[in-house]
Amino acid sequence: MENLISGTVGGLHLLTAILAMIAGTAVLLLPKGTKLHKRMGYVYVASMTPMLVTAFMLYNLFGYFGVFHIAAIVSGITLLGGMVPVFTKRPKNDWIAYHFAFMYWSVLGLYAAFFSEVFTRIPETPFFGMVGIATALTFGIGGFVFKKRKQQWFEQFV
Repeated sequence: MENLISGTVGGLHLLTAILAMIAGTAVLLLPKGTKLHKRMGYVYVASMTPMLVTAFMLYNLFGYFGVFHIAAIVSGITLLGGMVPVFTKRPKNDWIAYHFAFMYWSVLGLYAAFFSEVFTRIPETPFFGMVGIATALTFGIGGFVFKKRKQQWFEQFV
């Protein structure tokens, strides 16, 4: 279990990641713009923030700043990219589209991290190979769905 959690920081990272996955999934599935959607969205952001902060405190995998820290930076950028338009209402006519797209990819990135973690736990498999497979499958399927449904979603929600 120590290998799974790696101390207090790892426990907080895991707990906030689980909460973010639950809230992020709810946000994707709920009708957009409702009070519940907004509340769950703020729960998502509030749980992603400490999850990302704790990611930069975990070095037990390689002992140095690595690829997963870079992924955490990208995740933070997508999270900011999704929330800045909410607070600024800019760009004026497209802020909802920017919010929707960035938040979709933010949640997808969280799913990719989750599946990477799960796939690397399969005994006798190459670590980075499994991370690559999990990430490619998650973003491949998610990107396909986004491309196929984007117009419909934007007409419905934006």
